Amino acid sequence: MKALIISADNFEDSELLVPYYRLKEAGVEVTVASLNRGAITGKQGYEVAVDKTLDEINPDDYAILVLPGGKAPAVVRKEPKALEIARSFFAGSKPVAAICHGPQILISAGLLKGRRATCYMSVADELKEAGALYEDREVVIDGNLVTSRQPPDLPAFMRETMKLLGL
Repeated sequence: MKALIISADNFEDSELLVPYYRLKEAGVEVTVASLNRGAITGKQGYEVAVDKTLDEINPDDYAILVLPGGKAPAVVRKEPKALEIARSFFAGSKPVAAICHGPQILISAGLLKGRRATCYMSVADELKEAGALYEDREVVIDGNLVTSRQPPDLPAFMRETMKLLGL
């Protein structure tokens, strides 16, 4: 099984690293994709190697898409390839897990209308304007979609994400 994490510089460190290592611990092969090769750096200074550029990604190769928060989603959401990848996961009813600002990518891809979701409080109005049914809870599950608000929600976020994968 393979997981895809899409992010960029200024990601929220724990929101990328916790899913990365939890998935690896469960035996899932994890690919980190970004705009360029090399490494991306989190808000707290952690560097993560980029395995592939967005253009190198074939969504069919992955079982789940993880979208960490921080400031990275504001950059990623401007990349047509990132939106195309997200749409592909939804079209295939594959699990998508987005935390904090991560749902901004799904908003830009037009995927949240009528879906139950949560996000970081500063994104809540945008989520509602996109037609999502906003819930201020640590984790919200709507079919194949798992969303959470912030780093303290990571245990619930990962518990529900792992359930979707049957792990």
